[in-house]
Amino acid sequence: MAMSTFQASVRRTTAEMDAWQALAPEPVLDAAQPVVDAHHHIELHGLPDYDLTSLRKDVGSGHNVAATVYMECAAHYRENGPPAMAPVGETEWVAAITRDTEDRSGPRLAAGIVGFADLLLGDAVAEVLEAHVAAGDGRFRGIRQMTASDPGFSMLLPPRPPGMLADDGFRRGFARLAPLGLSFDAFVYHPQLREVAALADAFPETVIILDHIGTPLAAGPYAGRREEVFEPWRRDISMLGERLNVRMKLGGFGMFSCGFGFEDHAQPASSAELAAAWKPYAETCLAAFGADRCMFESNFPVDRQSASYRLFWNALKRIAAGWSPGERQAMLHDTAARAYRLATQHPSSPDAASRPDRRRDRDASPVRRRRPRSRDRRSADRLPLQRSRPRRSRRSGERAPPPPADRERSCG
Repeated sequence: MAMSTFQASVRRTTAEMDAWQALAPEPVLDAAQPVVDAHHHIELHGLPDYDLTSLRKDVGSGHNVAATVYMECAAHYRENGPPAMAPVGETEWVAAITRDTEDRSGPRLAAGIVGFADLLLGDAVAEVLEAHVAAGDGRFRGIRQMTASDPGFSMLLPPRPPGMLADDGFRRGFARLAPLGLSFDAFVYHPQLREVAALADAFPETVIILDHIGTPLAAGPYAGRREEVFEPWRRDISMLGERLNVRMKLGGFGMFSCGFGFEDHAQPASSAELAAAWKPYAETCLAAFGADRCMFESNFPVDRQSASYRLFWNALKRIAAGWSPGERQAMLHDTAARAYRLATQHPSSPDAASRPDRRRDRDASPVRRRRPRSRDRRSADRLPLQRSRPRRSRRSGERAPPPPADRERSCG
């Protein structure tokens, strides 16, 4: 993420956000529920003062966070050596600063680490991937290469070459992930979801984790067009849900690109207000993927511009409240723990004690298996690699309605 473009969109410093968020205190909802935060950064460009101490403060603000997943953000690259190896410095750094949480009884920070490697290197990227694994202290789980690109929207990220996911060199590099048991985090904009589906079809043995619900744009040139964007986004999410090697991250709602505008309010929104705005998107994803392939993320500190960590997870828990206990456990803890192969202090599901430990490894390399008869016992890492019918909400059987049109606003 380029510093200049991201900094232009930062409304408040970390200190200013602390003061603003203090205006809307809320008690923690369902404090005993274990949570895995599937996506956060540390010392992100534009918010460099959001350091490990800041993360500890947020994670310790009341929710029962069992573990977190660190997501690459171009921090602490190596300054010497081959340029292709520079991103390994980020893995070395985050593994070192969070190593002490491995032996604590509290949250395991960066229990999973996702780094960056340039897959356009083709076969040569294998050396970089192996270096990440060696540097990751047993916690390196995959890579993210941001390919978000839209000809009319370049307000947060520098332009990426269009069609990168179909590039021959990129795909040769992508083929190197599965043999190492690594997943791929995909950050794209909503017009690119079919490109993700094509990639998933070409590499059914590789787990792809879609960040930020596929980023339905609603800012900049897309401001005021929420209903217009929602239907094609919903259609493509349903189509993508048929690819059983794809997982979905429910989050990124607080990004400026999603256009909700809560960061501009003089008074922070309540968790109920946040949940009401985000629910149509989350329910669409849950209908398409099922709870056993959906996981919640904070995307902090990016989404911290919109709400505090406590309110953010209160809102996500409100979204999950209408689902069964097993489904809530899946989307708040189990799916992320399986997808990123995390060891936590909490069971992976109510019947986890009866499952062999080796099941945790299958998300990194899905295999064809017979579909279990009962939906309640179904787990994404036990499904066959074939297309299935899109799922609908258990509660209503209806498609989630589009959200109301939002006001015109600039991504800033």
